Amino acid sequence: MRGAVGRVVYVDSASTDGSVERARGLGADVVELDMARPFTAARARNEGFARLTELAPALRYVQFVDGDCEVVDGWIATARARLEGSPRLGVVCGRRRERHPEASVFNRIIDVEWDTPVGEALACGGDAMMRVEAFRSVGGFDPSVIAGEEPELCVRLRGRGWRIERLDAEMTLHDAAMTHPRQFWLRAVRAGHAFAEGAAMHGAPPERHWVKETRRVVLWGALVPAVALGAAVPTLGLSLGLLAAYPAQAARIYRHVRGRGRAPTDAAAYAAAVTVGRFAEAQGVLKYYGARWRGRRNRLIEYK
Repeated sequence: MRGAVGRVVYVDSASTDGSVERARGLGADVVELDMARPFTAARARNEGFARLTELAPALRYVQFVDGDCEVVDGWIATARARLEGSPRLGVVCGRRRERHPEASVFNRIIDVEWDTPVGEALACGGDAMMRVEAFRSVGGFDPSVIAGEEPELCVRLRGRGWRIERLDAEMTLHDAAMTHPRQFWLRAVRAGHAFAEGAAMHGAPPERHWVKETRRVVLWGALVPAVALGAAVPTLGLSLGLLAAYPAQAARIYRHVRGRGRAPTDAAAYAAAVTVGRFAEAQGVLKYYGARWRGRRNRLIEYK
């Protein structure tokens, strides 16, 4: 990305691996967050944006990049050209891919997840180029949101008439570095929390943001297994037949992923992950509502 942008700001959250020194050595301006305040990626992005626009007040576009990603050559020019060609386009993103999908089955699952449709989109992910005017028009990210901050931002952007688009262009390489089932589980817990919080914030019509996703998680991650197991004795085991819906769902997901040209092993792994992941997502939903009922806010759910 060096040479393709005017300024680079690196936001650090108390790292101890020499990242600050390396970033400065590469010419980046560094924002070291005050970790006495609750950390969220949303807060970090806002502070980085504030520094960037302080250094470059006339800035028109900003590329956000997650800390575990690398922008590929050519993306900056492609994204900028698309934004310049469509004045009401507020956000563009492209294709994110895993750097080492061969490293673990979990990395391969995430690589399948990144394979999303191109064209008009409801939301972007952590890597995206945004129009500064659009970002400012909604006040940036909500710093209180601990997961799903980009889709939440995009809800507000679309409410102001801005469009989001995913381009058929290589954008970033991501390093999930996921080698243990616990990491996969925690990542799914975080997703469930994001669904629940997003639905609570923007679930009213007409947006209905993540309402369907939250209901699906509660149904398959909590209610169906509770009914199947809880009613096993009075129904003489007949209720356990409900559990057959899970392999049926996995088979449907498998066929869908295979239809996108993915290898059978990757499709099978992804189908199993989505099916099992519903239980972890349900934990995330319960975690969100449990904190809400106690009048508290959860801290970041990290899986690395």
